[in-house]
Amino acid sequence: MYKALIRPLLFKLDPEFVHSLVVKLIKFVHYLPFGGLLLKKIFTFNNPSLKRNFLGLKFENPVGLAAGFDKNAQYYKEFANLGFSFIEIGTVTPKGQSGNPKKRSFRLPADKALINRMGFNNKGVDEVVENLKKRTDFSVIIGGNIGKNTLTPNEEAVNDYITCFNKLYDYVDYFVVNVSCPNISNLHKLQDKDSLMEILKAISNHRINKKIRKPVLLKISPDLNFEQIDDVLDIVNENQIDGIVATNTSISREGLITSKDVITNIGKGGLSGAPLKDRATEIIRYISLKTNNQLPIIAVGGIFTKDDAIEKIEAGATLVQLYTGFIYEGPFLIKRICKSLV
Repeated sequence: MYKALIRPLLFKLDPEFVHSLVVKLIKFVHYLPFGGLLLKKIFTFNNPSLKRNFLGLKFENPVGLAAGFDKNAQYYKEFANLGFSFIEIGTVTPKGQSGNPKKRSFRLPADKALINRMGFNNKGVDEVVENLKKRTDFSVIIGGNIGKNTLTPNEEAVNDYITCFNKLYDYVDYFVVNVSCPNISNLHKLQDKDSLMEILKAISNHRINKKIRKPVLLKISPDLNFEQIDDVLDIVNENQIDGIVATNTSISREGLITSKDVITNIGKGGLSGAPLKDRATEIIRYISLKTNNQLPIIAVGGIFTKDDAIEKIEAGATLVQLYTGFIYEGPFLIKRICKSLV
C-alpha cells in the first residue's frame, strides 16, 4: 500500500515539507490511546538471533536510522516503535542554524535517489541535550552525530566538535564525527590528514578524562579513493577511534538515469540512495579486508531491500542504517530486513 498509494501522493509534495509532515504525523499517532503500542505491534519484529553486541552496546537488531531524520532528538522514541534498534540524531552543531537556503532537498525517482544540501540545519546542542534528558527507554541506542557550524572556519572546527562532544557525552550512547558531508562549505577539507588528526586527537584526549568510555566512530565519504582511505585508517588507529560509518552522501553524479538538465538545475548537494549501493559496499569490503575484520563498521548507503542489507553485512558491516531506502520503501523495510536475517 505504501508504494502503490501513499508514496505517489507524498512524492507530489516538496521533500522537506513531506519530511516535516511525516514526523509530525508519527508523533501525533503516539498521542492517541495505545498509538505507540499499535505501531510497535505492526512494525517491529523481535527474535533473539537479531541481537547484536557492537562496541560494548547491546542492540535489539542490526537496523538503525541514519542521521538526518531526527536532527534535534525530537522523535527517537517514535522511530524506535517503527522497529529501529538505534537512532542517530543530528548532525548537531554547537549553535542552532537554519542551514542552506530552500529549496534544498530533491528526489530523483528514476534513480531511487535523493540530493540534499540541507547544511546541518538544527537547533543547536543545548536544545538537543534538553530533549535527550527526557529519554526514558534506554533499550534503544542513541548515537550523536556531531559537526561544526557553517560560519566556523575550518581552522577553528576542532572547538565545535569538542563542544558538542562534551555537552552530549552524558546523553548519547555513541558518537559519529561528521567531517564528510558535502553540504557545508569546505567541510570535506577536514578529511585531510592534518585536519582530521587534530579533530580526532582532541576528541580522544577529552574522552580519556570521562568516567565511562563511549564509542566514537568516523563517518567517511564515498568519494575517497583507496589511498585516502588508508590514510584515514592510519589516523583512526592512531587515535583509538572505535569504528567507521560508511558512507556519507556523494558529490558524484556518474551513472544517473535522471536527465542532465534536471541534475544541472538541482545544482550542488549530496547524493544518497541506490546509486551509492555498490560504492558503499566496495568501501566496507575494502576496510574490512584491510583491517582483518577488526574495525567495527556501520553500513549506510543504498539499502532498499533485505538483500542490500545482507550484502553490506557479508561485506563486513555489523549494523546497517537506513535513510533514502526508508523514504522510498516505507516503514515495513525494517521488518523485512529483520525477518530475512533470521
